[in-house]
Amino acid sequence: MIKKYFYLLLSLTFCAFNLIGQTGYNIEITLDNYDQEKLMLGYHYGDKQYIKDSVKVNEAGKFIFKGEEDLDAGVYLVVMPPDNQYFQLLIDKKEQHFTVKTDAKSPTAKMEVSGSSDNQLFIDYMNFLAKKRPEAEGLKKELEAATADAKPAIQAKLENINKEVKAFQNKVVNDNASTLTAALVKSGIEVPMPTFEGTEKEVQLKRYYHYKEHYFDNLNLADERLVRSPILFQRIDYYMNKLTVQNPDSISKSVDYILEKVKPAEETFKYYLVHFLNTYAASKIVGMDGVYVHIAEKYYATGQAPWTDEEQLKKITDNAKTLKPILIGKTAPDLKMYEIDIEGTIAAENDENEYKRWRAKQEISLHGIDAPYTVLFVWDPDCGHCKKSMPKVIEFYEEFHNKGVEIFAVCTKTYEEMPACAKTMKEKGMLNWINAIDPFIKSKYKQIYDIRSTPQIFILDENKEIISKKIGAEQLSDVMTRILEMKSKTNAQQGDSK
Repeated sequence: MIKKYFYLLLSLTFCAFNLIGQTGYNIEITLDNYDQEKLMLGYHYGDKQYIKDSVKVNEAGKFIFKGEEDLDAGVYLVVMPPDNQYFQLLIDKKEQHFTVKTDAKSPTAKMEVSGSSDNQLFIDYMNFLAKKRPEAEGLKKELEAATADAKPAIQAKLENINKEVKAFQNKVVNDNASTLTAALVKSGIEVPMPTFEGTEKEVQLKRYYHYKEHYFDNLNLADERLVRSPILFQRIDYYMNKLTVQNPDSISKSVDYILEKVKPAEETFKYYLVHFLNTYAASKIVGMDGVYVHIAEKYYATGQAPWTDEEQLKKITDNAKTLKPILIGKTAPDLKMYEIDIEGTIAAENDENEYKRWRAKQEISLHGIDAPYTVLFVWDPDCGHCKKSMPKVIEFYEEFHNKGVEIFAVCTKTYEEMPACAKTMKEKGMLNWINAIDPFIKSKYKQIYDIRSTPQIFILDENKEIISKKIGAEQLSDVMTRILEMKSKTNAQQGDSK
């Protein structure tokens, strides 16, 4: 008897050791009403989906995804060619060996799972919602068509369904706190909105601030599993683009807030640091390079992106150093150049001796221009975009010059090519504003102002602070109109306060 008990104990211990020691993944899927030979396993990552594995059906009619290394936890997709319809599975660290049996026509409703309690919990939750959703939709239709007397009873039924759903959600979360299902369900539970007092505008503002402050209360941004789900990116994207005021300072604060929240999850932190840098590097919105500079200085220049190779890191930090002096709100770097003698340059073009004796009209500087607003306009006579832009710039100057706007136009040609500048100025009628050139590139204006293409436009105020930049010639009039309107409004407010 003792001997038999010993062997039984040894056998059970051995089996338990095998279960605990399982590594890698092995997901066996039986799929009814599916006649294709191939099945793919994909996963969410940020705002995209990727394929991790693909298998062919075996002789037993099963699809078996397997690998020696564990899958990263998250929401995965079983993708069915040729239409690439899919159903979702949850992969967590502890449950990567399980079986699934379902029907390709209604995979979630008919799914049977063995070996994964998290997936069973997820399926039960999805099926519960699938049952309650048509009930609620039916009652909503009844409510729309109901008489005033009948509406309270229907509304009460709707509220009961809502209470049932909330109760079910809370039970899933409270009874299964460590599961991925609970994390996903909890993320969808809204934080209650308190009652605020004040005017309609004051209440609206208070509700906004409260909503923004508590937006992530039920979503753990440090849960590393969520970067491989459709939830995290959607929520962060909404926070950044809808709940954050779209100016560089506010966006930079939100970037810092998100990165601090996700920092404990190393992969999520890496994903979002790279995502934010690339987003604001590529942004076409004026001023967003300020966010890029902030990210580069605060994170990349301080060693918080160790995955970045040395060459790329230098490129990022150098680019930030170039952009920082020409951010909106900064005083534009001064430029010392020469005003072009248009007629003299054209006349001297074919006389080598006369050309060599060329002298500019006078030395001028950007900061020396005495005007409420100065438009720095960098152009090239060989540039097709410049030629298309020129009529708009001339039209703009004619409209706004008497409103305090001066143009400081810089031709990018050097000493030997000056006649090309002069001829274009004369042909296009660029005679009334300040036409400048740096014939020997002493000012290094291209590097200082990050001129990589032409035309380039910067709008400066009377103190030569950058108000706007990198806009098209067709936008000049609208932008300048808004600037003048804002100035007028500010002056009016200051006058009222006196």
